[in-house]
Amino acid sequence: METFEVKSNGRVQFLDITSRVRDTISASGVQDGLAIVFVPHTTAGVTINEAADPSVAQDIQEKLGKLVPHSDSYRHAEGNSDAHIKASIVGSSVTIIIADGKPVLGTWQGVFFCEFDGPRSRKVFVRIVAA
Repeated sequence: METFEVKSNGRVQFLDITSRVRDTISASGVQDGLAIVFVPHTTAGVTINEAADPSVAQDIQEKLGKLVPHSDSYRHAEGNSDAHIKASIVGSSVTIIIADGKPVLGTWQGVFFCEFDGPRSRKVFVRIVAA
């Protein structure tokens, strides 16, 4: 399993980690299989979405902010309850097919680390499974 670090510089931020995932796949030498990208944090997640237009990530962040506002009446009293809920909505892992040594992603797709309680340094785990 490979691990890399992601550093956010805002409380809520989507960081494109596609190239790092692609490099991890390439370095593995696996031609066909799966890449499992996992974020081991309760206030961050990972998703696949459009990477060509940054306004898509901004729209997602804004809509999640309206759906789950930072300031609301939460039982969890650490000030980051919204981050836990947003991370649960987004999810903590994605699985990517590997074919011919490359990730199978749509033309416009990218892999995004989703920070909901930053700024922080976080870990991303990538497990490559050969077919």
